[in-house]
Amino acid sequence: MKHCIALLIIYFFMQELSAQSNPLMEGVTDHFASNEGVKIHYVTKGKGPTILFVHGFPDFWYSWREQMEALANEYRVAAVDLRGYNRSDSPEGVENYRMPLLVSDLASVINDLGEEPVNLVAHDWGAAVSWLLAINRSELVEKLVILSVGHPGAGKKAPIDTTKTTYADYFVSDPFKQQLTASWFSGWVTDQEAKVHYRNAFERSDKEAMINYYKANYPTQENLKKASFRNRNTNLPNLPMPVLVIHGKKDQYLPLDGHAYTWNFVDNEFSMHVFNDAGHFIQQDESKKFTELIRQFINR
Repeated sequence: MKHCIALLIIYFFMQELSAQSNPLMEGVTDHFASNEGVKIHYVTKGKGPTILFVHGFPDFWYSWREQMEALANEYRVAAVDLRGYNRSDSPEGVENYRMPLLVSDLASVINDLGEEPVNLVAHDWGAAVSWLLAINRSELVEKLVILSVGHPGAGKKAPIDTTKTTYADYFVSDPFKQQLTASWFSGWVTDQEAKVHYRNAFERSDKEAMINYYKANYPTQENLKKASFRNRNTNLPNLPMPVLVIHGKKDQYLPLDGHAYTWNFVDNEFSMHVFNDAGHFIQQDESKKFTELIRQFINR
């Protein structure tokens, strides 16, 4: 029995040591952009045209580790921690997580990078923010790659039902918040080396801030009662840059038909790729194929 326990201790120690010696963690440069006093952390590696990666929930910049390693010999790759996550600031209050502030965070990072425009690659909440950055600040975006989340004007629109609940209504409830720990947030990570970094990042993160993204911006029952919320994102200008949308067919959270008619909102080249064997986290489920796809799109 003692022998088994000793082996387990050695195993977990080696997992920690292996993760700590990850070359990407040691090879990136840390930066902090300021958005009216809110510090937004991001990392960079390599030289060349800039690719900026933006993560979703629950995640942090390390989600893009494989893409950054593969592309750093051709590009300057950068990845951001959204506000509330990891080393970025976590201002208090739901109002500090409304979409215009999240958009201005990304604009601040791009300005801090000192190169405009950038190639923007984004997933989940990062994708929702990036759609609106590209729409409202198109001069900052050379090419746009979106994972999973549909354009705010696209998709098959059904009549609004303020009585229909979604997973987000549970996300903003107190019973859900009580179970949130660093281990819960990192539960989806299967790579044991990466899991150590995720647990550490979520220990530094603010769970209230992460849930505020949903409270401030998602069509929960409470938000749909507000006319101002229902009428947001109307009469948006079309996107002038090339756009690539990527979706995992096995995504359990966001439907494929959420991308319907996206082409009506893009004045440049529009393309879409579906990975049949990928779920929600495409950048990890199909890492090599995904990386090659965005390389081809950006080089085109």
